[in-house]
Amino acid sequence: MNRSDKMFCFQCEQTQNGTGCTTVGVCGKTPSVAALQDLTIYQTRQLCALATLAKRQGSVVPSLMEKVDDFVLRAMYSTLTNVNFDELRFVEFLKEGSELTQQVKKEMLGGKIPQEFSELLTVTETDAQFDAILSQATSATDEATGKLIDMGKSVGVQPHHKHYGADTNALRELLQYGLKGLCAYTKEASLLGKNDAAVVNEFIRTAMCTLAGVSPDGKVDPYNANDIIGMALKCGEVNVRTMQLMDEGAFERFGQMAPNNVRTTPLPGKSILVSGHDMGDLLAILKQTEGKGINVYTHGELLPAHGYPELRKFKHLVGNYGGAWQQQKIEFSNFKGAIVMTTNCIIEPRKQYKDRIFTTSVVGWPGVTHIKNRDFSAVIEKALATEGFPESFANEKVEHVTTGFGHRTVLSLADVIVNAVKRGDIKRFHLIGGCDGTEGERSYYKNIATSLPKDNVILTLGCAKYRFNKIDFGTITTQDPKTNSDVALPRLLDVGQCNDAYGAVVIASALAEAFGTKDLNQLPLNFVISWFEQKAVVIFLTMLHLGLKNVRIGPNLPAFIPPSTLQFLVETFKLHPINAKDPVADMEMMQKGL
Repeated sequence: MNRSDKMFCFQCEQTQNGTGCTTVGVCGKTPSVAALQDLTIYQTRQLCALATLAKRQGSVVPSLMEKVDDFVLRAMYSTLTNVNFDELRFVEFLKEGSELTQQVKKEMLGGKIPQEFSELLTVTETDAQFDAILSQATSATDEATGKLIDMGKSVGVQPHHKHYGADTNALRELLQYGLKGLCAYTKEASLLGKNDAAVVNEFIRTAMCTLAGVSPDGKVDPYNANDIIGMALKCGEVNVRTMQLMDEGAFERFGQMAPNNVRTTPLPGKSILVSGHDMGDLLAILKQTEGKGINVYTHGELLPAHGYPELRKFKHLVGNYGGAWQQQKIEFSNFKGAIVMTTNCIIEPRKQYKDRIFTTSVVGWPGVTHIKNRDFSAVIEKALATEGFPESFANEKVEHVTTGFGHRTVLSLADVIVNAVKRGDIKRFHLIGGCDGTEGERSYYKNIATSLPKDNVILTLGCAKYRFNKIDFGTITTQDPKTNSDVALPRLLDVGQCNDAYGAVVIASALAEAFGTKDLNQLPLNFVISWFEQKAVVIFLTMLHLGLKNVRIGPNLPAFIPPSTLQFLVETFKLHPINAKDPVADMEMMQKGL
């Protein structure tokens, strides 16, 4: 970190000047929060290194390892862009992490730490000194918290640049951000009752151990760029399993996603808005508000919830309000009720609604009420006390958007789709989606979608869909090969949330099999990805693991990927930055399969 820099963070797409935020995060993250996040990451790496050693020695205490794994998921999820901005929440993470570290040392390792592990970079002389500082940290401004912040500044990105070399450490950050996304998805899968600790959590511990500077198995070299790249691609592979678990969990709990026209015009009455990704939180809110005269709306990435029958059966789940995360200051100010943020993305609340916005799980903002254990009684109380939408909204023009084209629904039409391609009714498919953001260049995604020929089908997911999901793209008329009757296939298919990229892969794999190939690159299929934060990074790594080529990504390429690695990705995977100035030129290239 340069002397004049108050912080350094370059983990998201909108990082300052495309190089890094050094005074305050574009997201609103303060230098204090940035430092405490860096210290939390550093501590979590050390904890994973010790847990990996215990596993290697066969001295695992299963119940303690489960606690370690759950902590790692929550701590890492909290460091994603636009998730947690509360200094004291990170102090609590540090206290919990320190306690687990001492337990692992005592109960799994018997206090005996090999030299390679004891030489990990430390921020204090002893564990006791660190714990003493933690015990005194009770506010965001006290002296002890200041010491923790100083520690965090000593173990952030820039100090590790000096230790590992800038290019190698940039690759380490690529792996770290992929792991953040993987931890987030793994935590969401666990909330749906799904986990595969032997595959997913084991890899997370191993990779974090590597990032701590210790070889997890005596083979992987934490200082070797090729080993780090290999582990990053492995992160993408493991993420396939995690997204599969999320898909299975959602299917088992909420039923098969099916197409649904979702109202986007508010109704008169008391209301609650639920944003983020957590459908379990949404279900809890629906159950707790049943019969109370409160209308519940989804926002952002929760739009696909309206495709699930077990959620749709609640009649007071009345619609979707607003669009992507970056519009929330305007949308939340105009919303006439209580607001719940279940996961990313939260940005600094305006005073107009700060007293009626709530956070859950890993989300946090200073001064905002945090809900624990899915007890939403405070939210309900606030909704009932708020004015609600007036009766005049009964006269508003009713508008809708369509969602719910999950992979099971799409593949139920596989014969029709394959036949449409063979007949020439469908020429190409395009996955256009991901995370939205504030830059004007992101209008590219709408422009390229609207420029596609009428015989092209668009699959979309994530909040980037809001750039164009209200546009009527019409249908493609083809023929059912079994009945020879005409079938109208929608040109725009919303397959779900960002994690439903798994569903897109399932669809692509099934189509490849139908066309007699295992190579997804042989399909008439293009990928146009809008990225913003670390969930998108792990999906990007998954695409690389799958060997997908000619992927377009933007608006800007990741600042943390060094030029040498970027050149490798361009040459090996034919990675393309989007042509924001001329989307039609990109469209024409895509029609050629490029």
